Amino acid sequence: MSLNTTAEKLADLRARLEKAQDPGSERARAKRDEAGRTTPRQRINRLLDKGSFVEIGALGRTPDDKDAPYSDGVVTGYGRIDGRPVAIYAHDKTVYGGSVGETFGRKVCEVMDMAIKIGCPVIGIQDSGGARIQDAVTSLAMYSEIARRQLPLSGRSPQISIMMGKSAGGAVYAPVTTDFVIAVDGEAEMYVTGPAVIKEVTGEEITSAELGGARQQELNGNVSYVARDEEDAFNWVHDLLDRLPLTCNDPVPEYWAPADEAVAVDETLDTFMPDDTNAGYDMHDLLNKLFDNDDVQEIQPNYASNIITAFSRVDGRSVGIVANQPLEFAGCIDADAADKAARFIRICDAYNIPLIFVVDTPGYLPGVQQEQVGLIHRGAKLAFALVEATVPKVSLIVRKAYGGAYAVMGSKNLTGDINLAWPTAQIAVMGASAAVVMIQGKQLAKIEDEAQRNYMKKVFMDFYDENMTSPYVAAERGYLDAIIEPNQTRLMLRQALRQLSDKQEKDLEKKHTIAPM
Repeated sequence: MSLNTTAEKLADLRARLEKAQDPGSERARAKRDEAGRTTPRQRINRLLDKGSFVEIGALGRTPDDKDAPYSDGVVTGYGRIDGRPVAIYAHDKTVYGGSVGETFGRKVCEVMDMAIKIGCPVIGIQDSGGARIQDAVTSLAMYSEIARRQLPLSGRSPQISIMMGKSAGGAVYAPVTTDFVIAVDGEAEMYVTGPAVIKEVTGEEITSAELGGARQQELNGNVSYVARDEEDAFNWVHDLLDRLPLTCNDPVPEYWAPADEAVAVDETLDTFMPDDTNAGYDMHDLLNKLFDNDDVQEIQPNYASNIITAFSRVDGRSVGIVANQPLEFAGCIDADAADKAARFIRICDAYNIPLIFVVDTPGYLPGVQQEQVGLIHRGAKLAFALVEATVPKVSLIVRKAYGGAYAVMGSKNLTGDINLAWPTAQIAVMGASAAVVMIQGKQLAKIEDEAQRNYMKKVFMDFYDENMTSPYVAAERGYLDAIIEPNQTRLMLRQALRQLSDKQEKDLEKKHTIAPM
């Protein structure tokens, strides 16, 4: 059709843009609407500040195909969240099932390249059928182009994936390489190969939800947070970005905090710790008392829950928390917990977020199963990440700190900057109950009278606790900077981080480190 006048050309542009707003087939759109799912543009506009979205590539489509739908299965552009810039893309399941083709890949690469240039977070709203089979190697090439751009962004600007639907094959590799993965419960499914392929190849039968549902992938360690619905997912991302910088060279947002004089002395902390050293308590209850406004955002809360990784604030500034959870394995560190904590430490270090360790752990988790799943090298990764991190590191020992677990929870010997302890702290190679077996086991076995044997066992354990696990032993040797009253903890954490605010640390010149096996 010939377009001769400006008016005709404008009308043609408007018609094309209107068609590009929801370009999927009538059948695909009806299926989406019947399921009550939102469009990619609705999702983007809900996440971004109102009116801030600037779309690019709206008229992009498969080359040399005049009937190809606009967008090629993805909506891309830029916008702002709380006034700060972000690059964003959202899969459109109604166009080619949201699968990756040539134009799709080029559009995503364009916003990622811009994010690298200007320095801002990248958010991907994932809802993809994976590689576009009919595009053959071109689809694989585009996946590789997208993956290649994740490396220069990694550790420079936050990368966030929001899983809104099924993502298979290459569509899961890119998200799990980002810093944070949020999955919507009941909607998101993630797997390398789907149930049909698994049945064909191995004969195993399983539903897609059982294989890769949000809750299952959370237990597998592949999800940072499972959201109740889209609204919860977007709110969680807003909270997360409030704690992160635009780039590793930018400051994190700062929030109002009261002056030191106005920080209330919390007398309840003096009685928080149970007198029975083996009694359990919920570490979350303690964390809510230590940080600004009870504001703790946990990462991977239901994976390796014997260790807590979370963001919060001290004195209005972001901090990363690594804390043992006495309600799970008595706070022991297992292989999964070591992986979880090590990765979180690296995230905080990359974005210059100080680390606070809240310690109550009797050691690494013993057992044949743990040895078989690689506790040696996975546990070593936690120590490696701790030493490699150059951000301020403050450790607060509230109760048990035994063995290698003491060392990796921010100890001074593994580069912790400031070590504090409550008078309830117990620091030693092992606890008294284990030590009595190791040191006095043979002698006690010779005592035939059970009452006498139990008495001698108690005498040894009391002596051991007083002379070996006492925090004053560590303080005398310079391994603690201070033993503090629990009610002063909030103020002491503030002062410690201020003292470390100008910390600078440089590594020996080399290409890069080599992580444990």
